[in-house]
Amino acid sequence: MRIGVFVCHCGSNIEGTVDTAKVAEASKEFPGVVFATDTMYACSEPGQDGIIEAIKEHELDGVVVASCTPRMHEPTFRRTLERAGLNRYLFEMANIREHVSWIGRDREANTNKSVDLVRMAAAKLLNNKPLKSKQFGINKKVLVLGGGVAGIQAALDCADGGLEVIMVEKTSTIGGKMAKLDKTFPTVDCSSCILGPRMVDVAQHPNITLYAYSEIEEIGGYVGNFDVKIKKKATYVDWDACTGCGLCTEKCPSKKADDPFNEELGKTTAINIPFPQAIPKKASIDPKFCLKLIKDKCGVCAKICPTEAIDYTQKDEIISESVGAIITATGFDLFDWTVYGEYGGGKYPDVITSLQYERMLSASGPTGGHVKRPSDGKEPKNVVFIQCVGSRDKSVGRPYCSGFCCMYTAKQAILTKDHIPDSQSYVFYMDIRAPGKMYDEFTRRAQEEYGARYVRGRVSMVYPKGDNLLVRGADTLMGTQMEVEADLVVLAVGAEAASGAAQLAEKLRISYDSYGFYMEGHPKLKPVETNTAGVYLAGSCQGPKDIPSSVGQGSAAASKVLGLFSKDQLESDPQISVVDIKRCIGCGKCISTCPFGAIKEVDFRGMKKAEVIETVCQGCGICTSTCPQGAIQLQHFTDNQILAEVNAVCRF
Repeated sequence: MRIGVFVCHCGSNIEGTVDTAKVAEASKEFPGVVFATDTMYACSEPGQDGIIEAIKEHELDGVVVASCTPRMHEPTFRRTLERAGLNRYLFEMANIREHVSWIGRDREANTNKSVDLVRMAAAKLLNNKPLKSKQFGINKKVLVLGGGVAGIQAALDCADGGLEVIMVEKTSTIGGKMAKLDKTFPTVDCSSCILGPRMVDVAQHPNITLYAYSEIEEIGGYVGNFDVKIKKKATYVDWDACTGCGLCTEKCPSKKADDPFNEELGKTTAINIPFPQAIPKKASIDPKFCLKLIKDKCGVCAKICPTEAIDYTQKDEIISESVGAIITATGFDLFDWTVYGEYGGGKYPDVITSLQYERMLSASGPTGGHVKRPSDGKEPKNVVFIQCVGSRDKSVGRPYCSGFCCMYTAKQAILTKDHIPDSQSYVFYMDIRAPGKMYDEFTRRAQEEYGARYVRGRVSMVYPKGDNLLVRGADTLMGTQMEVEADLVVLAVGAEAASGAAQLAEKLRISYDSYGFYMEGHPKLKPVETNTAGVYLAGSCQGPKDIPSSVGQGSAAASKVLGLFSKDQLESDPQISVVDIKRCIGCGKCISTCPFGAIKEVDFRGMKKAEVIETVCQGCGICTSTCPQGAIQLQHFTDNQILAEVNAVCRF
């Protein structure tokens, strides 16, 4: 093999602490290397052209580039080799930026380490073989998980692009958190007025099939051909027959059911439609509170239903669908604010969350849009907002900023003044973070036009004082302690990953961070893609986001799906495991350890053998390290290739 080595300066990123010319000179002595040089920017157009020219001039049949992370630029250089007429897998990359120049300042030591990394890459390249991709067909149907604003946007964009869309929402209505809001910042326009028409579009779009009150049971397959099992939970109402007239909800005698849509501010009936604009606007029965299902008594809803839609015998149903791509838009949950005992979380009825306050402000909420204290129903005059509850707090395991809390608190301070003109709002904050368009102006408006008093400091305690609450905190700008007597305390609760996010990630075979938010393929270059091909992210399932960001990411995920489906055939990655059937003893260890279900048991002349499903294998290599016989090898990362690298670096 005739190998060429190209050592990149990367401006001063590498050259600043590595003698790249010396690395290139040392590379000329490695086995198989016939050409070596250093270049300013290997990934630039002139740099790639230089590689192509060198391949032709020196008749190279293998290339090593010593530069940055393969995660970012390996595909770039592989395409360069293909333009020069070489197989893309006759290429190796030595990461001398992240692994060397960025972590050490000793120029001589860095240069020596870089030489070793290039030597390893060249040794592996001598054992590389040309690999070829295979083509397979695509099912041009997309699954959208989650019916919040991000999922709605993604679904509509895909559907408008001519794709069939399957939307799965775990609650009985789409809309997500946005449907619970009264107004949105910074325009203070009606949330349901913006979202409502989009929800109706989802219901009426001919290309969208909606499964509400449903969850994902199982996901198999691979990009272009996913097999999905959806559990459609029993609502005990035939939604095909139900007209959403609401007569059953008016007559139901069981009025102690939980009301999650109104954030448990009150109780609701056992048979319920979450809110007037719900999509689908269908009733569902909570079996924990229905007297007919619990005691076999009552049955009023069935008696008065004009369409005979009530079905107490209904069971969960499993529906199978096949799709080519999946957009995950499962949103977020609010942090469990009751862990803040010092704020009276869960103890004092007049300490509520920001989302509960939104339901109070909303005309469709339990108080009809009138702000009332939960304890006695009186109108509050002094309202205290406490920021960063479950955000930027290492003590509760939430060191990150939730991003939108500063803004919705300013909005709620403005709305409080609109609802109660003689009220006074106090906002205890750490810092005001308002980086969006017109955001900072909005927070200033709350202070300057609506008289909200912003106090920079943390609240140490909230405790009762007569019928009111005393909020004790610090004013760090004034350098004094401060006490405010409040009629109502609103906690600006931060965002955390949705419940069940980790379990869904395992079904999707995607990664998630230590807080449960799903991880993107690359934070800058692949913000809506995951490391599992064909699975995309939208909205707050990736991290806390406001409405504009969620909508933008929903459209971005849809564009990725439309781009994926623009082809009639996809190419498989040949970097997959291969079984040597002569060495395989059929122990099945590889089958049990494969996280992707990419290995199956087959019968070969009466003997059990393992076989890799090429289109499902993701090339993780777990099976290779598990096999006791060494009968399964990962192409492009075989034992011989890895040992060649080890031998190259362990020469003495």
